[in-house]
Amino acid sequence: MLIIICIATALMATWLVLLGLVEREDWISAAYSKAFDNIAAANKLRIKDKQKREKLKRFNGAAAVGMQLFFRDSKKEIKNLGRANQRLQNGNLNGLNVFMMPGYVLQRKFTTIGKGNIHKAIMKKSFELYGKKYAPVKTKQMLAKLLSYPLIGVAFTLSISALLLGVGSTTAGLAVLGVGTVLVLVLIYAMYDELSDKVKKRRSAIVKQFPNVVSKLALLVTSGMIMDRAWKETAYSRETEIYREMRLTADELDNLVSPEAAYSNFINRCNTKETSKLASAIMQNSSKGNAEIGTLLKAMAREAWLERRRTAMIDAEKANTKLMIPTILLFIAILVMIMVPVAMNFSGI
Repeated sequence: MLIIICIATALMATWLVLLGLVEREDWISAAYSKAFDNIAAANKLRIKDKQKREKLKRFNGAAAVGMQLFFRDSKKEIKNLGRANQRLQNGNLNGLNVFMMPGYVLQRKFTTIGKGNIHKAIMKKSFELYGKKYAPVKTKQMLAKLLSYPLIGVAFTLSISALLLGVGSTTAGLAVLGVGTVLVLVLIYAMYDELSDKVKKRRSAIVKQFPNVVSKLALLVTSGMIMDRAWKETAYSRETEIYREMRLTADELDNLVSPEAAYSNFINRCNTKETSKLASAIMQNSSKGNAEIGTLLKAMAREAWLERRRTAMIDAEKANTKLMIPTILLFIAILVMIMVPVAMNFSGI
């Protein structure tokens, strides 16, 4: 028990010392990340409100009036997020998460942390999710959590375990020591794994949306519209992942960024073979006119829809496989409901 208390004290002391070493630079980094999180949350709420309004347009008359009664926009939540960012800009740091601040200190004190494989992996994923501008601050935020939370989490678990062992609950103390420590480490890994999961879901969404994008581009280009204009028209037609990335590329082109750089950034942000093929084709054929690129886009659209159908069939087969388990369980439950009364009747006889 003494060893557990010593380890818990050492971890907690380390966390407190690091917390005392937090400097203005660390608070600024944390505030910048928090402000970005608030902006991203507000943008998501605006997109949801827009989607709700689009759905309301499908209803007419009394149905529309009835649906409006249940519609509640997110103006209040968005306003609160804006106020939180205003407080951060004014130097009010009360909304920041103090528990992860020692992680910022470790990154500042030990520069080798920023050169490791974990940092590179997080940076690569953050670039896809948040873009080149915000990837460094989000990477630093994630690393701060991964470095700080294990210290405080394991220290708290060991303290509870030592307390239980001290009052004579040996079994409970050892259970908390083993299970609690493992649970803390699993939760820390889950934070990192969640980032990978977000990237996978985003890539999957981009791949699913790609056939619609390339089909619309092919239609606009073959009808006589120049490529830049067709790209912008397509980009502003919907509010999903690939369309938002296309809007960023359109903004870069409007700001006189070279087409090679703009489409290369698009390839890096999306990081799928479909979008890479599309952007590469546009760059290679930019000087050859719309005739050749139009034909290429048509062929690409046919290929994308075929791939979409194949993927849909695979997903349907996976769904059927997943449904087998609940179906079997339901069958067993029905069988039990039928057989138990029959067995009771026989036993009564």
